[in-house]
Amino acid sequence: MSKETISELMLADIMSVSKRTVASWIKKGKVKPLKNGRYSLDSLSDFTQVKAMLESNWEKEQKIKPIRNYNSIELFAGAGGLAIGLEKSGFNAVALNEIDKNACATLRKNRPVWNILEGDISNIDFTEYKDIDFLSGGFPCQAFSYAGNKLGFEDTRGTLFFEFARAIKEIKPKVFLGENVRGLLTHDNGKTLEAIKSVIQELGYTLIEPRVLKAIFYRVPQKRERIFLVCIRNDLVKYNNFDWPEPFNEVLTLKDALKKGVLYSSDCPESQGQVYPKRKNEILSMVPPGGCWVDLPDDMQKEYMQKSYFMGGGKTGMARRLSYDSPSLTLTCSPAQKQTERCHPEHTRPLNVREYARIQTFPDDWEFIGSVSSQYKQIGNAVPVNLAHAMGSKLIALLNNIENKEVVPTMSDVL
Repeated sequence: MSKETISELMLADIMSVSKRTVASWIKKGKVKPLKNGRYSLDSLSDFTQVKAMLESNWEKEQKIKPIRNYNSIELFAGAGGLAIGLEKSGFNAVALNEIDKNACATLRKNRPVWNILEGDISNIDFTEYKDIDFLSGGFPCQAFSYAGNKLGFEDTRGTLFFEFARAIKEIKPKVFLGENVRGLLTHDNGKTLEAIKSVIQELGYTLIEPRVLKAIFYRVPQKRERIFLVCIRNDLVKYNNFDWPEPFNEVLTLKDALKKGVLYSSDCPESQGQVYPKRKNEILSMVPPGGCWVDLPDDMQKEYMQKSYFMGGGKTGMARRLSYDSPSLTLTCSPAQKQTERCHPEHTRPLNVREYARIQTFPDDWEFIGSVSSQYKQIGNAVPVNLAHAMGSKLIALLNNIENKEVVPTMSDVL
């Protein structure tokens, strides 16, 4: 994306609306394309999202450094997306827990100095890490069994969130970060998030109102969304200066991930990956960049979609070929699966392992261990490194303020 102009499709991505909605804006005169069909960013400054990009302090935020060594512990660490980003921000990981043996092997391969606690989190005693500065983790989204209206810490027993909360209770970090899929907002009609909020309060922490961050705003060429929960120990809330990271000044595309440019100093290296069966390859070869099954001839649509052809609905993830000119769709754990195709924009094949890693902004020298399907899974489940870095910088700023004991005036103090 040029810093000065963007395409109609990019405008839809930035605003989280459909192309149809943008078309209606054009009709009403709400937005006016240039003669080449693109849009001047300056002309879109009335939109909050665009204004934030134009006025961003991204470069300044990236320079935030810890005023002392902040020790951290990470749970459900996976292949290290969140951990690398936090490390780049200045955190010193003293332990990382993960149950998947291949993911643990990946972490050890790339960071031999890291203390990897491999195994079931329920078997780990966290009391030896008491008073560490910071804890983080992407606990899986699970429903709770409801005994009453308001759930407490003990009521969540048997879930992985309970183990996450137990670690917090045993360690008592100054600050902790939870991250999850966007679906946590509405999971079990909102009851899951309410229960989590209730337990956080019981543990003696204040929760900043959770926010869903779109990775495309944080130098990640992918339409991934994650919810983040930032919590501060109650005795330290008076020092709370936390603010959410500001966006990068442009939205990066798949081309930025796979080709030499702003993100990487070379084209994407070769790597192993999955392949399509012969007939599937023949069908997908007819899908244009940015297209999907609806772009196929009708007889091929019926052959490929089978019963789904008659069921209605978009199903635009099926037979989907990505485009160099847009951010990637959210990566899944399998790029060749029929429901979640992630076909290369130029070649008729699924994205390979290194391409997957680049879209998640992993460094090229970060190696993944295990079978090809395991590597896809590790990468697909990760937090994008650059998104984690952006969050980490703001968390370092918060811990710096706590360390300096700088009291932040509340609204009532101001009034």
